[in-house]
Amino acid sequence: MNTQYRKTLAGSGLDYFDTREAVEAIAPGSYKTLPYTSRVLAENLVRRCSPETLTDSLKQLIERKRDLDFPWYPARVVCHDILGQTALVDLAGLRDAIAEKGGDPAKVNPVVPTQLIVDHSLAVEHAGFEKDAFEKNRAIEDRRNEDRFHFINWTKTAFKNIDVIQPGNGIMHQINLEKMSPVIQARDGVAFPDTLVGTDSHTPHVDALGVIAIGVGGLEAESVMLGRPSYMRLPDIVGVELVGKRQPGITATDIVLAITEFLRQERVVSTYLEFFGEGAADLTLGDRATISNMTPEFGATAAMFYIDDKTIDYLRITGRDDKQIKLVEQYAKQTGLWADDLTEVEYERVLKFDLSTVVRNIAGPSNPHRRVATSDLAEQGISVSNEPAAKDGEMPDGACIIAAITSCTNTSNPRNVIAAGLVARNANKLGLTRKPWVKTSLAPGSKAVQLYLEEAGLLPHLEALGFGIVAFACTTCNGMSGALDPKIQQEVIDRDLYATAVLSGNRNFDGRIHPYAKQAFLASPPLVVAYAIAGTVRFDIEKDSLGKDAQGNDITLKDLWPTDEEIDAVIAQSVKPEQFKKVYEPMFDLKVEYGDETNPQYDWRPQSTYIRRPPYWEGALAGERTMKGMRPLAVLGDNITTDHLSPSNAILLDSAAGAYLHKMGLPEEDFNSYATHRGDHLTAQRATFANPKLFNEMVKENGEVKQGSLARIEPEGTVTRMWEAIETYMDRKQPLIIIAGKDYGQGSSRDWAAKGVRLAGVEVIVAEGFERIHRTNLVGMGVLPLEFTGGDTRHTYQIDGTETFDVIGERKPGAQLTLIVSKSNGDQINIPVKCRLDTAEEVSVYEAGGVLQRFAQDFLAQNA
Repeated sequence: MNTQYRKTLAGSGLDYFDTREAVEAIAPGSYKTLPYTSRVLAENLVRRCSPETLTDSLKQLIERKRDLDFPWYPARVVCHDILGQTALVDLAGLRDAIAEKGGDPAKVNPVVPTQLIVDHSLAVEHAGFEKDAFEKNRAIEDRRNEDRFHFINWTKTAFKNIDVIQPGNGIMHQINLEKMSPVIQARDGVAFPDTLVGTDSHTPHVDALGVIAIGVGGLEAESVMLGRPSYMRLPDIVGVELVGKRQPGITATDIVLAITEFLRQERVVSTYLEFFGEGAADLTLGDRATISNMTPEFGATAAMFYIDDKTIDYLRITGRDDKQIKLVEQYAKQTGLWADDLTEVEYERVLKFDLSTVVRNIAGPSNPHRRVATSDLAEQGISVSNEPAAKDGEMPDGACIIAAITSCTNTSNPRNVIAAGLVARNANKLGLTRKPWVKTSLAPGSKAVQLYLEEAGLLPHLEALGFGIVAFACTTCNGMSGALDPKIQQEVIDRDLYATAVLSGNRNFDGRIHPYAKQAFLASPPLVVAYAIAGTVRFDIEKDSLGKDAQGNDITLKDLWPTDEEIDAVIAQSVKPEQFKKVYEPMFDLKVEYGDETNPQYDWRPQSTYIRRPPYWEGALAGERTMKGMRPLAVLGDNITTDHLSPSNAILLDSAAGAYLHKMGLPEEDFNSYATHRGDHLTAQRATFANPKLFNEMVKENGEVKQGSLARIEPEGTVTRMWEAIETYMDRKQPLIIIAGKDYGQGSSRDWAAKGVRLAGVEVIVAEGFERIHRTNLVGMGVLPLEFTGGDTRHTYQIDGTETFDVIGERKPGAQLTLIVSKSNGDQINIPVKCRLDTAEEVSVYEAGGVLQRFAQDFLAQNA
């Protein structure tokens, strides 16, 4: 600890570390030019780094160098129940492995405070137009997930440093924004910036508060939990200047969809963005959070906003303690983290975005960055149908079978939610109703939303249109849309109907939202209400008639849309600190005795399909990876998502996982989602490449790549379902490789996208590029990520899957290795590839076989 920089923060009773002084001692006058992110990272170094390494580490930030790894120690780890539970299953398995080697399992605990929120487990089996939908959905959630919740409740007392927020309370990111983040921490007499990693790619939601919060995979989170620093190099920090003011009637959703398209085009992959300028200062904290939430859709790592008066106002309205609010303002102004002290920041790259250019938008189909102005729906072909008009009683082409107000992206923003309520009120006054085939739902990320909707008198209006509260959880945004009405589902199947979903979420990848929704569109909450009334996306939402009023006049969207002044007046009158205090004070009044050393090992249930002792210290996974004679499991194109690699939606009977669950005696109605079964590797393995939207270039029909969860077993050339191919190769102990295109592994930070391929026997993945979180997950599982160089691709070498592959060369950060390709005709090609083990720490983890193996080896060595 660098005690010479420890100072007293006047009037607070706390100390702080004077980062400005430490930086100025190295380079006088340089602190004022440092970006916000660099100032927070510098504080972490001054407080946590050894004196011997501090100067060199700070120079990386000051001189904008990227040739040295430096440690980052996040203050917290936040998990949702899917990846959080999986991480804790791994830790429980690690305790068993330690015990078998003679170590003390009770000593295996998270070192860093860890918060787990159960928010990914509820499916909307009962829609928002059903009576008592919330209670019915919660009862089903508890029944289906009894094994999982039994394990999660064991972890509350078995491990130290873990808090659990029970199901039915909200979404992790919204709870983090509204309550969990203090913005400035106070521990052991020292004040310092809150920082965290979270097991979900949308963790940057709280970047809106000026808190560095990044999404990581479950494996990286486990490493941080266990006290290992997250090593990093100075990221590319890009300034995004927001200018202008939004036009009347434009929501934060419209803004973020436009920004997503803009930033994708500007190629901000893996960067830390800092939003500033008059436009940023004008945005509410809720609007900022909507933008920060969609960081992974930009391709970025973080999306920071400065701390300013809007931050303080938000802390006050969400019921934070007065003493804490004072600390945030005092600390930020003392240490240069207040917006007024960031006017001389120098960015290596600055982008400019004009908020006044934003129009009403939706995004889709299939990608969140595929923005379409609602005024251009006809021109883009979305609102136009080439199909015959539906007969009476039939669903139309483009039928909107799901309309969901969901996701922390939008329900953490009172302006968006209130706007939806006002559209519903106006629609009810005019006698409009939802179409009968639309499954509607309202799933806020916080119980405070219900309280302010009730206060405003708007919840009954939403309920009248079918948007009753079905959950306080992720629901449709996470693919947990629940079953359709059987008659509607059968009509979709019989007519091969182009059925769609419209949701206020952040992801709309093919196959994610519902197996029978062929495509999905993202929209603001008030637009979701409008689409429920329209009943189809083959509808010009700006111009077409939603119905007739009492005088027989056409009702269009402009007749329903509230003014900004009306929205702001309702918020001023109806959103109150007492609502947030009423929700969160009992939720966080935790009185649990942690670390029960009499019960340090879990009593695994052998018949469970949810929780099973993990195998990562056994058999082939404990053996050496030879990287010789590897056969391709798949040859893939660009933009392979973690939904392709390990889907999270409902399990169907005709899938490999469905067949396994049926064999285990589980009734089909309780198969639940792939995501909920990730604590049982035997079920989760069968999700590997199980997405029906997969295109494996090894499988062709009439010269065209065939869609489906398919593979080709070599050398026989037999085409089978992917799981059968994996089983065959596992029986043969055949090492495998995957060849892919650009942006491999984009999407949710899903550790099973790496675990599944590793358990299948994949040792190497060669791609044109990797998504940041997925690449670290691969390393954490002992899978070697390699990149083509010099513009080479799989097409350059005409790779078709009949080949075998070897990798030679020393594995070290950025090294050039050689991929030896042996063709079926006997020819051999040597391809230069780049090693994407990016730090010495990653090499150490990879050589051990993965994060868990590395920890076990180090733990046993230290406790010998």
